[in-house]
Amino acid sequence: MLSDQSAATVRATLPAVGASLGEITERFYAGMFAARPALLRDLFNRGNQAAGTQRQALAGSVAAFATHLLDHPDRRPDAMLSRIAHKHASLGVTPDQYGIVHEHLFAAIAEVLGDAVTPEVAAAWDEVYWLMANALTAVEKRLYEERGGAGWRPWEVVERVTETEDVVTFRLRPADGGPVREFSAGQYVSVRVPLADGARQIRQYSLSGAPGPDLRQFSVKRVHEGPAPDGEMSTHLHAHVRVGDVLELSEAYGDLVLDAGADTPLLLASAGIGVTPVVAMLGHLADSGHRAPVTVVHGDRSPAHHALRTDHEAYAAKLPDATVRFWYERDAPAGAGTGYVDLADVPVTPGTRAYLCGPLPFMRTVRSQLIAKGVAPADVHYEVFGPDLWLAK
Repeated sequence: MLSDQSAATVRATLPAVGASLGEITERFYAGMFAARPALLRDLFNRGNQAAGTQRQALAGSVAAFATHLLDHPDRRPDAMLSRIAHKHASLGVTPDQYGIVHEHLFAAIAEVLGDAVTPEVAAAWDEVYWLMANALTAVEKRLYEERGGAGWRPWEVVERVTETEDVVTFRLRPADGGPVREFSAGQYVSVRVPLADGARQIRQYSLSGAPGPDLRQFSVKRVHEGPAPDGEMSTHLHAHVRVGDVLELSEAYGDLVLDAGADTPLLLASAGIGVTPVVAMLGHLADSGHRAPVTVVHGDRSPAHHALRTDHEAYAAKLPDATVRFWYERDAPAGAGTGYVDLADVPVTPGTRAYLCGPLPFMRTVRSQLIAKGVAPADVHYEVFGPDLWLAK
């Protein structure tokens, strides 16, 4: 994939570039938003920009992609590319925007690294960038074609349900009365909302109900912690969106979807608001008559904070061979664990395929425990809410 000459140059310069990626991405975003403020206002998540998590995710993905090209020259990192492409497609990213990113990213590289960016170095990293950008563009084109094109559709809120003090579920139907495209349990939609300052911010929310004929359901946790403007969309949805209001939604995207036959043992592990795609998966398994063992694992602050707990338990109860294990940091009822999720005494059926969603420390711990119990690394799948910082570590 990467030419021999560029591979040698990238290998020689990767340590220096990698060590500077944090500063490079910081200057990249600053320069791009100064030149094109509409991108920050209407496309990029202002909360993630303020917290710096988007910069970390970009740096991690660039370094991971370059490293993969060097270590596996005959294979593309399709799993990583798919995850990024699904997120881009949900935002409506277009091919021309890769040119904008290239312009400002390489200006930042030249600014940070100075004379070290010789024509040879610039050409090698240019090749890395366009290999990644063109691969993403191809995947995104296919995703758009499968879903009838990019774009936004108006959906009317038909029900609002308070799950916990910090989580609200919204159920919506198409405002135009048209048909609803099918989705896979575990996927998410982008929601675009006009805010008081005129921005049209976008956030992704997992669909928290099993695939149905004419509804979309997503659950929103109000975010309190973190520097402003973290939580501006969740706060807006909680405070202002009621039955009868209309929101703009994308089609469903996301590659954390069940890929298992009825005889495949499964483990579904979640923590906090990571429960949302897991509940949709359980609903699908219950509706489809999944026969194999299903282990359901969840951790939360307390039972009162456990969103969708009734659905969580009810769907699992419909399965013929399900084991449910909940952990709570406080107020744990009889039968539940106290503290954090710990799989030490949880039996794991050979051949299990696992799906994880929750905070990164939780998922890293569960993944390590599963691998120690004999689950193949390739059979552990995960979803990160927000920028994917798994690659940044």
